[in-house]
Amino acid sequence: MKIATATSKGFDRKRTAIFLLDHIIEICLILLVIGLTLTANRFMTWANWTNILRANALKGVIAFGMTMVIISGLIDLSIGSTVGLSGVIVAVACRDLTARGMNLTVACLLSMAVCLLMAVFIGWLHGVFQEKTRMPAFIVTLTSRYALLGLAGILSGGFPIANQFPEWYNNLGGGRIGGANGIPIAAVILLLCFFAIWFIMEYTTTGRATYAVGGNPESARLSGIDVGKTKIIAFIAVQIMSVISGFMTSGQVMSGTFTFGNGWELDVIAAVVVGGTSFDGGVGKVWGTLIGVIFTGVISNGMTLLNIDVHTQYVVKAMIVFLAVLLSSYRARVKA
Repeated sequence: MKIATATSKGFDRKRTAIFLLDHIIEICLILLVIGLTLTANRFMTWANWTNILRANALKGVIAFGMTMVIISGLIDLSIGSTVGLSGVIVAVACRDLTARGMNLTVACLLSMAVCLLMAVFIGWLHGVFQEKTRMPAFIVTLTSRYALLGLAGILSGGFPIANQFPEWYNNLGGGRIGGANGIPIAAVILLLCFFAIWFIMEYTTTGRATYAVGGNPESARLSGIDVGKTKIIAFIAVQIMSVISGFMTSGQVMSGTFTFGNGWELDVIAAVVVGGTSFDGGVGKVWGTLIGVIFTGVISNGMTLLNIDVHTQYVVKAMIVFLAVLLSSYRARVKA
């Protein structure tokens, strides 16, 4: 009887530890919000929270797609260049096609469709090349990162292409539903993209295959899962999310610039890792990424409100990512 009781207590302690580790980011976010509410006067206001959502929607959308990629055991470093290229393509099309007599809205919609098709092609190319050559995804996507950045620079002539979009396109990144104090349209798009990727990962065979491929590609292959197809879908997902972010980014500043999105890769990956997704693959939740996006956004916003200089902010963000990776490793050991 004593042995059974001791075993039960040990099991309860382990289960409690696993629960706390699985929800550590949510707990830290709650404590962070409470702390900033007490120390920063403007933090707990509607205007500030809508600004947090609007500011982090651009990278957050990509983070959901990146979650699929990292869970599948891969990485995509070309996302920032895709953001810039998509904005440039839409700006160039709106400028040149309207000069030839095409309706502005038609030109904009046509170019957006081209960008989405481009995302599918780039994702397919990444997946096929990585699977066939066995070259690390890091190298494959790093190569395309520079190629896409260069292509965007060539199309734009190295200069911003401003004020070419229709008003509704500009509202994708900067507009609000309900007036100046309403809900940012970018935040609505963020939530729609979250639900789309969440549904795929939780309720479809593609989602289950993604976890299987990330956990053990060879076992997944022996189980009848098309590993190459699964990788292609993950790459396509993050590229589509990057294009959507490119639409919002260029619309927000009303300009297509090839450097938009450059260097976003680390911020996106940080949000995914902070949200609990493991770099080892096979582990992670889209819900966790959403919390990671909000958490990193609140951190940046809070430090800005507290007048903490930008260099210190970089150090704090680095420490957060490092601790998140440590927690991920520790969580895996506890669950083993």
